[in-house]
Amino acid sequence: MKTHTLVTTQADIAYDVRGPLPTADGRPPLFMIGQPMDASGFTTLASYFADRTVITYDPRGLGRSIRKDGRVDNAPTVQADDVHAVIEALGVGPVEMFASSGGAVTALALVAAYPHDVTCLVAHEPPLIEVLPDARAAERARAGFRDAYEARGSGAGMAAFIAMASWRGEFTDEYFARPAPDPAQFGMTTADDGSRDDPLLSDRSWAITSYRPDFKALSAAPTRIVIAVGEESAGTFTGRSSVATAELLGQQATVFPSHHGGLVGGESGYAGKPEAFARKLRDVLDSNN
Repeated sequence: MKTHTLVTTQADIAYDVRGPLPTADGRPPLFMIGQPMDASGFTTLASYFADRTVITYDPRGLGRSIRKDGRVDNAPTVQADDVHAVIEALGVGPVEMFASSGGAVTALALVAAYPHDVTCLVAHEPPLIEVLPDARAAERARAGFRDAYEARGSGAGMAAFIAMASWRGEFTDEYFARPAPDPAQFGMTTADDGSRDDPLLSDRSWAITSYRPDFKALSAAPTRIVIAVGEESAGTFTGRSSVATAELLGQQATVFPSHHGGLVGGESGYAGKPEAFARKLRDVLDSNN
């Protein structure tokens, strides 16, 4: 693996290349992106694609990528411009792309703005509030875990986030009537270290979850777009947003193994089924060739 840094006026973007460029098999490189997860979260999944040239990167302001634009918000259109710049710097586009969570939102923004950058996009569980019938209630639920984080720190914020992310069905009065979850029930500390800059628990990534894709541009793009959803995510926020996004693109969501973090391995406290996940991803990508 070789690590590079793309220096721009707004950010220094760190990215990694596993394998040769140009690729040994003549296929496009496979670009894997996430948000707020950085490149380190793809270590296990990339290991199952040793025969492919795999690219990963850290979004600006996350991991090793240093932002110089004076902002702290994570906007999908800005991140899409960064990914486009990395693809241009590689000089081997277009690429195939696997994008998960907030990275899937960035990838949809990328394809809408730069339709010739990606031949096939597998967008795994994009957390898009605006495609839901209960969008306003979902915004309230999102504000709930942000408020818990602001008031009591990361343990309280993460416990409230887990409660929101695991709720099945629309966010009803029943959801909002529940007592605040205890961080201890998830094995988390109740101590507060005073930090309030977490990209997941703060409002820094609200631009991601509030984004509404340009479905007209996506439908017109030459890119094959596959919306993926975890088999264990049925009825959850990201499960519902995935199904709704797929429907707005005139397709059914493609079911992948495991849950929202199905691609990650044992190095994570939320391990999925990365080997089975990789097999499914390979099958979907190979069906494009």
